[in-house]
Amino acid sequence: MKKFRVTELLISIVSAELVGALSALVSGGQFREFFAALEKPPFAPPAWLFPVAWAILYALMGYSAYLIYIADSNGRNKALKIYAAQLFVNFLWSPVFFGMKSFIGGLIVIILLDIMVAMMICAFSKVRKKSALINLPYMLWCIYATYLTAGIYMLNR
Repeated sequence: MKKFRVTELLISIVSAELVGALSALVSGGQFREFFAALEKPPFAPPAWLFPVAWAILYALMGYSAYLIYIADSNGRNKALKIYAAQLFVNFLWSPVFFGMKSFIGGLIVIILLDIMVAMMICAFSKVRKKSALINLPYMLWCIYATYLTAGIYMLNR
């Protein structure tokens, strides 16, 4: 195992957070107003919860990816490639849903993200189980986001 370095851990966490921030920036803002105007399915949370939840989830993603990065395992590189791919798909959701205002596009992206997160968790579990477990809240949130996206698509066509 590589030596644990706080600076590298922080870089990993900040990198994941920046993906979320950049996605929001590219989407053009105006999230609260747009979200407030939509008809939402039951159990939709208040708008303020989304940035809080995502900030926590991005930090967990960055931490778990760092644990994979410092692990000595043949599956490490594959797991990190899957992590990067899911992070890219994650990045796409806000620009598609909020920026393009495409509910069906957002639904397609979030379903793809569900698949990618499941693949990432499987790949992480082969390298370091703790890293896979750290991402279970992310998987649950993505499933919840899929429900919300599908509901918004159905209710706002």
